Amino acid sequence: MILMMLGTFFLFFYQLDYYIMKPGSAYDVSKFVTVENGDLDDEGTFSLMTVAMSQATPLTYLIAKFSEHEELMKKEDIHQKEEDEQEYNIRQLKLMKDSQFNAIYVAYNKAGLPYTVDYNGITVLNVLAGGASDGILEPGDRIEEIDGTVIKKAEDLVHVLETKKEDDVVQLVIQRDEKLLDRTMTLKEIPDSGGKIGLGITYAENKTIQTDPKIKINSKDIGGPSAGLMFTLEILNQLLDEDITKGYLVAGTGEMHEDGTVGRIGGIEKKVVAAHRDGMEIFFAPDDEISEEVKKKNPEILSNYEAAVKTANKINTDMKIVPVKTIDDALNYLKNLPEKEKTS
Repeated sequence: MILMMLGTFFLFFYQLDYYIMKPGSAYDVSKFVTVENGDLDDEGTFSLMTVAMSQATPLTYLIAKFSEHEELMKKEDIHQKEEDEQEYNIRQLKLMKDSQFNAIYVAYNKAGLPYTVDYNGITVLNVLAGGASDGILEPGDRIEEIDGTVIKKAEDLVHVLETKKEDDVVQLVIQRDEKLLDRTMTLKEIPDSGGKIGLGITYAENKTIQTDPKIKINSKDIGGPSAGLMFTLEILNQLLDEDITKGYLVAGTGEMHEDGTVGRIGGIEKKVVAAHRDGMEIFFAPDDEISEEVKKKNPEILSNYEAAVKTANKINTDMKIVPVKTIDDALNYLKNLPEKEKTS
């Protein structure tokens, strides 16, 4: 009896070093984005796509092994080196926040509306084991000052550290859980850096954007950068009087960069399956270019668009897969799209 209970526990609850990725859902982006006095009188929708991720147990591993639309991924394919679950979640939420910043920045530029950008320090994403910050800083900390120098941007951090050498002691002011704290550390060689001296962290700029009209985005617990394109389109749709969806159910994915280019994302096959299941009519897919060097290392690699088309053909969907390299590609496609006929 005890052996049976132990076997059942192992099968259902023991967590393996594998993750399972499967189709998530389509989410109407207008539910997350609010532009002050924005136009919401639209017939169609823009939807962001998610994938569902869970850590595998022996049972779910076996199920995923034989499931057509579930993919097993090793832990090291999901997490960065020495990154724990907390650091992974912080990084994903920071990527989402950055994608929102870029979406607002690009949308207001396209609409010709005013904005200002504020730089508010450096956010710690990952603390490297054995580095100077190990045991002193934590993921999510915001570095405000080093040796009295205010740190606003990444370049401020670089300028301060380039004057330092190994064993120098530095004084930091950080923000943690909305409290300002003083920290002292001795600089060391950054692990696996070839002798470079520094804090031993990975980080990202903490920046905000103020706009006119004001905008608020609440993405709840959705992480990662892949909703950037759809956020940009939804913001523009609320800023403009016209309905740029033309009445269609438009889904898509892709990281939005500040220059308006659309970046490659992971899990696009699962997102196509979910979009088809949820009744989407159009799907924007990043048309990323694969370098010859990458192709040599991975001959079977496909661009996001190629993978999306392959999946669409496999599941026999009528959903239109549209390649986009830039926000302008998406906008031009929608501009040339005829209005969807209304049904009574």
